[in-house]
Amino acid sequence: MEINKPHPKDPNGLKLIFRSVSHRNYRLFFGGQGVSLIGTWIQQLAMSWLVYRMTNSAFLLGVVGFTGQIPSFLLTPFAGVLIDRWNRHRILILTQSLAMMQAFLLSALDLTGKIAIWHIILLSLFLGLVNAFDMPTRQAFVVEMIENSEDLGNAIALNSLLFNGARLLGPSIGGMLISLVSEGICFLLNGISFFAVIIALLAMKVKPRAIQPQDSHVISGLREGFTYTFGFAPIRTLLFLLGLVSIAAMPYTVLMPIFAKNILQGGSHTLGFLMGASGIGALVGAIYLASRKNVLGLGRLIVIALNIFGIGLITFALSRIFPISLILMVLVGFGMMVQMASSNTIIQTIVEEDKRGRVMSFYTMAFMGMVPFGSLLAGSMASKVGASGTVMIGGIVCILGSILFVRRLPSLREMVRPIYIKKGILPE
Repeated sequence: MEINKPHPKDPNGLKLIFRSVSHRNYRLFFGGQGVSLIGTWIQQLAMSWLVYRMTNSAFLLGVVGFTGQIPSFLLTPFAGVLIDRWNRHRILILTQSLAMMQAFLLSALDLTGKIAIWHIILLSLFLGLVNAFDMPTRQAFVVEMIENSEDLGNAIALNSLLFNGARLLGPSIGGMLISLVSEGICFLLNGISFFAVIIALLAMKVKPRAIQPQDSHVISGLREGFTYTFGFAPIRTLLFLLGLVSIAAMPYTVLMPIFAKNILQGGSHTLGFLMGASGIGALVGAIYLASRKNVLGLGRLIVIALNIFGIGLITFALSRIFPISLILMVLVGFGMMVQMASSNTIIQTIVEEDKRGRVMSFYTMAFMGMVPFGSLLAGSMASKVGASGTVMIGGIVCILGSILFVRRLPSLREMVRPIYIKKGILPE
């Protein structure tokens, strides 16, 4: 096979990986979001710790987690309609401001000693409602920050890099802050961190997006988005695959304490190392995707990533040796990240602009909205077949999903080919 030699002016190395940062708006977003996401992870750890310290109840921990996630499943499809009809830049400024208010309110209640568990549950639900709008808007807004559409996949990969970098750094900082000061200070710092992303958003010069006036009801817009999303086989297949993996395999994280304590005979530090290894794998996956030059070949990459994810989960479930389990967690994190981000990139590339918000809301629903149900399923399955058996089943589902996807891949490529030709990704 003939290999195209890179053009001498083509970026390489770090310039290739971080090429989207050359776009002014994305550079502002990247910097602001990098600070804010660390604060978000600090707050997430501090909130869990505070709930458990106050109640000593695993059930209430689950309630707080559920209230924070369930709005993503219930509301994002309706949010998607409004995201297509409203200015996405302004929506993000509003959602980030509301999330900042939530953090400051949590901090004030805790630092004054007035906080109760019902405060935390209500504020967790409030943040979940905000995120139901924020997450799909953030996904749909990426394309408006990138002047060169060829860099869209790179920008999506860098978003994943930011998220996982903050996931590694934030909880570590949060753990130290809780021991040195208090959970209230963690919430306060998270509130302050939102200033970085809000200032970045306000500093952007976003070209106004052409928004067609809509006289139809929100339900009509939702129906139109649903028909388009699930009527176009490439998007429908990718979303079903994402939903399958999210409900069957992603909840492995819920069972990690069992592996750390009962199976690997460790403690809290063991759990930290396992989750850190998964985060490192996800970081490596994001860097690899960022180094790719275009969207071509991502379908095949999804198949490979799913198999890496599945085999990693199966062998991790069988492992009883801590160093081997750590290596397998790196593979699990890598496979999961590459599959999720590659699917996002393909969908963002082929979607029609006037339906992007609705499609990305269904993406958020498949990716994040299924997680609480998957966690519930994993917990009930683990009580019957054990944690190892549950994780192993999740790995098998990943491999079966990859087999079904690879069988459909040739026909999906034929459907996507005219879009790639129209966008100049493929030659006519």
